[in-house]
Amino acid sequence: MTEPQLWHDVDDYFTGLLAPPDDALTDALNDSDAAGLPHINVAPPQGKLLHLLAVIQGAARILEIGTLGGYSTIWLARALPRDGRLITLEYSERHAEVARRNIARAGLDKITEVRVGPALDSLAKLAAENDKGDGNTAPFDLVFIDADKVNNPRYVEWAVKLTRPGSLIILDNVVRGGAVTDATSDDPSVRGTREALELFATHPKLTATAIQTVGSKGYDGFALARVLP
Repeated sequence: MTEPQLWHDVDDYFTGLLAPPDDALTDALNDSDAAGLPHINVAPPQGKLLHLLAVIQGAARILEIGTLGGYSTIWLARALPRDGRLITLEYSERHAEVARRNIARAGLDKITEVRVGPALDSLAKLAAENDKGDGNTAPFDLVFIDADKVNNPRYVEWAVKLTRPGSLIILDNVVRGGAVTDATSDDPSVRGTREALELFATHPKLTATAIQTVGSKGYDGFALARVLP
């Protein structure tokens, strides 16, 4: 048995035992597939991890950067209290339409808002809303960053601005199949990820770690940062 096949088998075992799918999650994946969305959503055990982290965090306000079809959004929104709120940012209107349908079918559309456009523009608007006191969004208790990797450093910077001491920032896809170790890489995604990790390491308001993972999504990993006082 090859390692990748073994990784898939272990993921399948963990999914069946600890993160069994329900209709809303299954339909979200099926509809995303039918709409031709790329197969880059988090795996079920990773979705369950996001859910548990949000629960442990006691998150009432969550920001997600990168919606895709709303699969991870559903996992995160299910961790919110009834008066909680999740804002998720998606570049593509087509992806956002799929996500909105999936979120509504899961019964989470009352507490979840999908905003469309370049994430950096949407983040600036969020900050402006909060400054005016009419956004009722920040500070966020948890931020999940899973969008284009080139802008990862900027997303981290905005995440720090839009959170509070004790908030959690999660940065996905940080291993890049091991390419993250290559300081000479000319891959924009690798360079953006390295810059974001360096920011995690040096920012005076953050303490962080990163974890390698294997599974149905291949060889990758994520980083976690807690916002300091």
